[in-house]
Amino acid sequence: MAKKLTLVTGGAGLIGSQIIEDLNHNGNTDILVVDHLGTTEKWKNLQRNFFQDYYEKDRFESLLDSGSPLLNDISEIYHLGACSATTEKDATYLMHNNFQYTKKLAEFAVSKRIPFLYASSAATYGEGEFGYDDKAPIENLKPLNMYGYSKQLFDLYAKKTGIADKLIGLKYFNVFGYGEAHKGDMRSLVLKGYEQIRDTGELKLFKSYKPEYKDGEQKRDFLYVKDASKISIYLCSERKYGLYNVGRGVAETWNDLANALFASMNKVVNIKYVDMPESLKGKYQYYTCAEMEKISQTGYPFGYTNLRDAVGEYVRFLLEERS
Repeated sequence: MAKKLTLVTGGAGLIGSQIIEDLNHNGNTDILVVDHLGTTEKWKNLQRNFFQDYYEKDRFESLLDSGSPLLNDISEIYHLGACSATTEKDATYLMHNNFQYTKKLAEFAVSKRIPFLYASSAATYGEGEFGYDDKAPIENLKPLNMYGYSKQLFDLYAKKTGIADKLIGLKYFNVFGYGEAHKGDMRSLVLKGYEQIRDTGELKLFKSYKPEYKDGEQKRDFLYVKDASKISIYLCSERKYGLYNVGRGVAETWNDLANALFASMNKVVNIKYVDMPESLKGKYQYYTCAEMEKISQTGYPFGYTNLRDAVGEYVRFLLEERS
């Protein structure tokens, strides 16, 4: 009898590689990884983990389309694979990669009655004019960019077709941590800031263009990737179906993050506030904070890593990598 396989798409990405690492720690190496490596350095995230096989995304999609016997061995799916660039302009690409592909995988999982966990996004909340409540109607939400809209479309599709209660959708907030170096301009400010401080001794933050926010006082719900992974594995393994926020429920400023970085690197705080690019001004979220009651009600037992501790551990990983 064939071993049952855990499918992790986006398995070489930030959250996907951490989930595989944690599954390994739980004794699971029967994992099928799907990703698109291209010319990036994210193959290094595969190197730290154990798994049974790897497929490029396009090859795996053709197996999905043809109904390959390989698919019969899959017993659970973590679908983290997506274009995560909030600045991506190719709407056709986003519709296929983030919407159509997710539909195919979800419909396969529902037909096989296996757990399907997928990444939605906090970007679906737009400016947050309707709050950040994962219990509120999703039809009202107005994402600020095509990436957020591509994620919103699948959430709406799942609800309209009645499969939402057979899926686990996660609206990840600002996730950072080891394994994001390949993401280019979409790397977190923790990594970008570490590199800036290391190379120049200063950190650049965007000025504020809203009078109610001082420079650097824009707020985010920052989440350590290790917590994102723990939450994901818990919800999938416990079959806690639904659409959830995944953050900490704490909004902290970019200045807070900067101070944590300088402290972790034993450097004097030196922040320079710079103009925001015109292309970002209308699409910039000034405040995000996840309403976390829904996950609390599932009995999630592990808690969350505070910002200073998470940044400190991440910086230690980065320093060790350099040495």
